[in-house]
Amino acid sequence: MQYRTDLAVERLAAAQNSPWIEEHRRGKAFSVTEIRIADEESGRPLGKGKGRYITLESEALSRFSDENEARALELAEELRALLPAEGCVLVAGLGNPDITPDALGPRTAAGVLATRHLRQELAGEEDFLRSLRQVSVLSGGVLGQTGIESAELILAIVRQIEPVAVIAVDALACSSLERLGTTIQIADTGIAPGSGVANHRRALDAATLGIPVIGIGVPTVIGMRTIAEDLTGKRPLPLREDMMVTPRDVDRLITQAARLLACGINLALQPQMSYADVAGIVT
Repeated sequence: MQYRTDLAVERLAAAQNSPWIEEHRRGKAFSVTEIRIADEESGRPLGKGKGRYITLESEALSRFSDENEARALELAEELRALLPAEGCVLVAGLGNPDITPDALGPRTAAGVLATRHLRQELAGEEDFLRSLRQVSVLSGGVLGQTGIESAELILAIVRQIEPVAVIAVDALACSSLERLGTTIQIADTGIAPGSGVANHRRALDAATLGIPVIGIGVPTVIGMRTIAEDLTGKRPLPLREDMMVTPRDVDRLITQAARLLACGINLALQPQMSYADVAGIVT
């Protein structure tokens, strides 16, 4: 049975022995696994397209850790390697801010430093602020709230402000209890909002937007069928509709994970800033 998951690393077993899929392991604060898919054909067994999928795993992200600074710096390093070196970047927080497990994107976006306006607003004033990379930030809600697909909204903004790349942040689904709330995935292939919970929306990727799209997220939900099989070792009875389960401490998970992602994104986009600088910005 193929369980719902947004994580490439959980689908890796489906493509064992493929010469066109590479797996690389590294990391210090995180255990980092990078999967590189050379072409579309090779990625078909995984349900993933050509590109790089980077998984950062640690202990529960809901807990405060003395390694938060090291985690943010390592996350920033991995993210920066996927971004163009210069130019304006649009950070889009996807998801419904009123539903806690889905609020990761908007909560992360709220902590990202928007700077696109500073050069004009502060012309002739503070050199440091005007020297920051141009960043725009968007949290556009979900289709049920606005009647507008996230891809439609972001495409309109991309055409207007002409960024060189988009970072799209969203809550993900996983198929392993061990990765629930413990994993960050970064992909240079973009993101498909709602795909992990069978709520398929138009993909945010280079084909849709015409520029590189970096998808980043944390799994905050898992299917009930997956849990039942993990606990019993048996395939569960078919349900009319699969239920999605979220951790008991999901409020804290969203708060801490959004803070970590926001710090990492700020550090990736503004390398001249320190962790102390960005931690003071992120609420």
